[in-house]
Amino acid sequence: MSTTAWITTLQFAGVNALFALSVYASLWTGVLSLAPIFFGAVGAFTFGYLSAALGLPPFLGLVLGVVIGAGLGVLTAGIVIRLSSHYLAMATIAMVLIGRVLIINLPDYTGGAAGTLVPGELGTWLWLIGCLAIAGFVLSRLAGSRFGFAADAVREDPAVAQTLGISTRHIQLVGFILSGAFAGAAGVMQASFLQYIGPDTFYTHLGFVTLAAVVLGGAFHWAGPIVGALVFTILPELLRDVMGDYDRVVTGVLLVAIIIYMPRGLVDLRRFRLFRHRSRGEAPPGASASRDSANQEVVS
Repeated sequence: MSTTAWITTLQFAGVNALFALSVYASLWTGVLSLAPIFFGAVGAFTFGYLSAALGLPPFLGLVLGVVIGAGLGVLTAGIVIRLSSHYLAMATIAMVLIGRVLIINLPDYTGGAAGTLVPGELGTWLWLIGCLAIAGFVLSRLAGSRFGFAADAVREDPAVAQTLGISTRHIQLVGFILSGAFAGAAGVMQASFLQYIGPDTFYTHLGFVTLAAVVLGGAFHWAGPIVGALVFTILPELLRDVMGDYDRVVTGVLLVAIIIYMPRGLVDLRRFRLFRHRSRGEAPPGASASRDSANQEVVS
């Protein structure tokens, strides 16, 4: 690839990483949601309309996208959080489909089926890296807090979490707020990089890419979606130069292989700790306890 192509690919890898973090934020609380695609679309079209109509400064547009995304996260949580399991996931997929219909049928604000042009003042590395750094910092701080432990409990077993006095709806509401904020920023950055947005800019294919990035990178650590987005965005471009039209087939096979042999994704702290103990010649954590219990069973 040329230098320009590399820069463009890395830019969109960063935007996909922001979207992947937005999916991870809700998945962390036990909710599989593709609503971030809808949040990002609303933030992007709002940014595009206000930039063209009112000359909105880029920084205020980014802040507005974050605020709109967080507000939509609160509204969406209030509506769909009462659902459970696959019903909730289907409701968020429906939001993506509804979003496309609204974009087509509101031509005065979105440009309709033809889409609309967006100023590219935000299309710089500084803004993108800053958004990723802030999102990573927030998630890393929350991971070691009471909220982080509560979110882990809710994700593993909501019923048990409730018996411990944890409000699952409150935890999931916070997850939706974080998801909306990250998605709003990602939508604005996507619009600024493309300098054009239309009905298909924020649609199901973007949801597939972000969800695949979370699964590929790892849904048990905030760094997983970032790594997954980078790999899932850059790898097809590299394979396209080698495999031609078969690049998507190879990417799909690699994704399935990772799911089978690395079910927790590329970023797995448990696998890292196990490798570290083995490299030091130490017994893996819990091995001695397992051996003692096995010996007790034999003796008895």
